[in-house]
Amino acid sequence: MYPCLLDRFTQSGVASGAYFHQDLLVARRVRARNPVRHVDVGSRVDGLVAHIASFREIEVLDIRALASKTPGIVFKQADLTGELPGGLVDYCDSLSCLHALEHFGLGRYGDPVRHDGHLAGFANLHRILQPGGVLYLSVPIGPQRVEFNAQRVFAVPYLLGMFKDLYEIGHFSFVDDAGNLHENVSLADAEAIHANFGCRLGCGIVEAVKR
Repeated sequence: MYPCLLDRFTQSGVASGAYFHQDLLVARRVRARNPVRHVDVGSRVDGLVAHIASFREIEVLDIRALASKTPGIVFKQADLTGELPGGLVDYCDSLSCLHALEHFGLGRYGDPVRHDGHLAGFANLHRILQPGGVLYLSVPIGPQRVEFNAQRVFAVPYLLGMFKDLYEIGHFSFVDDAGNLHENVSLADAEAIHANFGCRLGCGIVEAVKR
């Protein structure tokens, strides 16, 4: 017996939330730009990585192993909070890291515990990317805090400050607390920025060019 009694009352699927919107948005942007080499650090394999692998090769770096082999996905195990291997310096012209940086240094995924793990990881992302290359980064946004070993949440002014002098921000989008996407919003509204665009636990998505 396998009765299914409630499916006819549900919607055809879920088309909302941070992961749904960020993965589609960044995959579209990568496809439109068509870089020479795209590398991803820590994003969902069954999300962004799968989207991009459907139309081009993608190299994936993650601190955890990946047992499955999939055409179009080249996997390398690496800890981006530590010393970056020399072969990865100025390695690619397109780089993504979606909903991953907030975990660096909290030990949740077997990485060494360090209070500045997100800054170490962000510095290594900068080293991997070639000058003129594009970084796609997303993190939780809201009042600045660390939620034990689960994640960091970044205040938008702090997040934008990380990019200052290193990148030219081309697009900023965010997913609000209700799971709705706000694409390519203006960064001229200081009040909205300091209010984290009204988010308690949203998702900020930055597309920026390395200087």
